[in-house]
Amino acid sequence: MAGRKNCKKFTSRESASKINVKESVMSETKFVIDPALDIEGAMQRLKSVVTHTPLQYNANLSRKYQCRVYLKREDLQIVRSYKLRGAYNMMRQLSADQLAKGVVCASAGNHAQGFAYSCKKLGVKGVVFMPIPSPQQKVSQTKMFGEDFVEVKLVGDTFDDTAVAAKAYTLEHGMTFIPPFDHPDIISGQATVGVEIVEDLPQFTQDPIDYLFLPIGGGGLSAGVGAYFKSRSPHTKIIGLEPEGAPSMLAAMKAGHPVELDSIDKFVDGASVKRVGDHNFAICKNVLDEVHLVPEGKICTTILDMYNEEAIVVEPAGAMSIAVLDDYAEQIKGKNVLCVVSGGNNDIARMQEIKERSLIYEGLKHYFLIRFAQRPGALKDFVNKVLGDNDDITRFEYIQKHNKESGPALVGLELRSKSDYTELIEKMKQYQINYNEINKDDNIYGYLI
Repeated sequence: MAGRKNCKKFTSRESASKINVKESVMSETKFVIDPALDIEGAMQRLKSVVTHTPLQYNANLSRKYQCRVYLKREDLQIVRSYKLRGAYNMMRQLSADQLAKGVVCASAGNHAQGFAYSCKKLGVKGVVFMPIPSPQQKVSQTKMFGEDFVEVKLVGDTFDDTAVAAKAYTLEHGMTFIPPFDHPDIISGQATVGVEIVEDLPQFTQDPIDYLFLPIGGGGLSAGVGAYFKSRSPHTKIIGLEPEGAPSMLAAMKAGHPVELDSIDKFVDGASVKRVGDHNFAICKNVLDEVHLVPEGKICTTILDMYNEEAIVVEPAGAMSIAVLDDYAEQIKGKNVLCVVSGGNNDIARMQEIKERSLIYEGLKHYFLIRFAQRPGALKDFVNKVLGDNDDITRFEYIQKHNKESGPALVGLELRSKSDYTELIEKMKQYQINYNEINKDDNIYGYLI
């Protein structure tokens, strides 16, 4: 990599959720792609395998943010994510002997599906290691795409645990490991998303893209598309996005090298890793202008909005590039904005959790531990005097204790408006309700909710 020296900057506007990694501007405008990336070769290898996914102008988002928003729809890829590109590009370059011995991968789901499809396409035996909590939809899809060419093994709680087991299996059986992100061939394959964007953009505008929003997991997409885009449009501001509960690239940027996080929130399964790739970081530190964290609750709200308003099914990682637009509303006014929708593998069984997280994030869902006086009518008074006309009890678990003056109850309340919360708390105090609100940061929240 050459063209810009990395020197991270922090401003008063930046916090733990955001880091500006762009350097002082240099007179040299040409950005040189790492010679290890063979993007043109990847385009040729993938031409007959992947779908050239559409670039779409989105009128609703453009109107909302007073700019021009374009969506790169990788959720419409054959395997419903961009991951096929990197997996097939790397496997296609293996020798006949390597292919004969078989291949192995570790994945939270999307890489597994791209890998499985590639195995079937190339007629190669593959073994897929996936975390035990992987959505069943992704496990089933992996088996469907690979058919008899793949075997799925569920091992470990996180991707990182799974990767350790997969690599050990690879060595033991003399097979070839196909990493999900940390390899130049994988990065080159993912970079073809950027090639398609550049090819299709003239259909919509002759002006350059001002802001490009890219989701980050291990960093394959952000490194590949980021490197290609900077070589073609050096003035585009490239923003890398991570879920708030898995800020591995942000941590790497701050440390100056990849670091392993102690723990992560696995909810955004397509973008939650403890440690970004070495190759990926080496590129991202030069091509990303900022790394920004997106709250999981905001991601959930965006998933629901995209489904209800656009009839677009996006997975949590795929929603990040749209979810973040609120945070950049002022900067993107009047600009050309491009959001990469990285995947659409969303398990319908997760929708209740997605709705719950959205409501909590939007301030519409609250949980309390309430100690009602043990007398007839105590609960009736709470409902009639404390709750507003639009407040709804969505959860109630009450344990009567005969030898106590009061008994605890877990109460979940859903409000119609965020502003109703203040009135609710005032009435609880007015009628001397003995309550404790369960904060999402409390340990008890994780056990009860």
